[in-house]
Amino acid sequence: MERPVHGRKWQDCGCSPDFCHDAVVRPFRSIAAFAMQGVSAFSLGLVGKVFADRTPLGLPAFEFFVCAERPGNVRTDLGLPLHVEFGLNHLARADLIIVIPADDAAPQDAPSSAVVDAIRAARERGSIVASFCTGSFVLAAAGLLDGRRATTHWSLAGDLATRHPDVTVMPEVLYVDEGAVVTGAGAAAGIDLCLHLLRREHGAAIANVIAREIVVAPHRDGGQAQYIPVPVPTDGGDERLAGVLDWARQNLDKPLSVNDLAAQALMSPRTFARRFRRATGTTPYAWLRTRRLDRAEELLEITDLQVEQIAHQVGIGSVSVLRELFIQRRGVSPRAYRRAFSQL
Repeated sequence: MERPVHGRKWQDCGCSPDFCHDAVVRPFRSIAAFAMQGVSAFSLGLVGKVFADRTPLGLPAFEFFVCAERPGNVRTDLGLPLHVEFGLNHLARADLIIVIPADDAAPQDAPSSAVVDAIRAARERGSIVASFCTGSFVLAAAGLLDGRRATTHWSLAGDLATRHPDVTVMPEVLYVDEGAVVTGAGAAAGIDLCLHLLRREHGAAIANVIAREIVVAPHRDGGQAQYIPVPVPTDGGDERLAGVLDWARQNLDKPLSVNDLAAQALMSPRTFARRFRRATGTTPYAWLRTRRLDRAEELLEITDLQVEQIAHQVGIGSVSVLRELFIQRRGVSPRAYRRAFSQL
């Protein structure tokens, strides 16, 4: 099944009207993790965990394999050797290629011409190409980020922008989706990037099951801040805030306001809004809208409820508003989304 992955028209990205590289992709089934010397063992492990075999749970069967520039031993950031069976030629088998971060590869060393050519060729064949943290420097060196928005670890954003002035670097966000090229922030943001791709290509229900399996938040917006400057709560307010978020998820059908959430947290609206942004990197309104759209996607996939019923159940109320928000987020209407992702 083919479907649009974002709302851009071919005129917006400079492709021909006959074929837009970014406008249509097939849901990926094979995933190649590209490992450089000094590869982050943590990052490779988390990507492998997301795409592990969960067919006993009724989830899609993914083919996951690791490639290197040359088959053989690859040094990890832990100093331990990793035996990699496949070389660059195996990238041609992948629907999705993820460039795994390395400990020191991005700022100091440019990738070889063989690596650049292989990744470019994969993109031209139609593969989705993704990276996070220092891996974004590889995509930039291949020219795949020119004229696009991209991100990396916040501490490397300035270096990426200096080295590649044709890239619009967004240092504050978790990930940036540019259709067939997707970039993410620091190592842990690789989980957010992978879950986002799963949600985009295979639907919210599948992404949510995998998130529960690995015990992480099922969906953090790409625009959410990478870096929250207060890591340790100074009082019980953050515990109350966590309880309010759980309560709000259970009451999305109600017309919740910031005042309602603040009252539930036993805080003034101003104090609540300030603590909410400090803890989540976003506003209560934006958080509620995202949770409502998340729930709408899931209901479209796993129920046969009318779109009107879903709009009311998630607290949006108006079908026209739900449609507008859905098109902004997905590039398709709720009904078109259901046709693509329904599990019934």
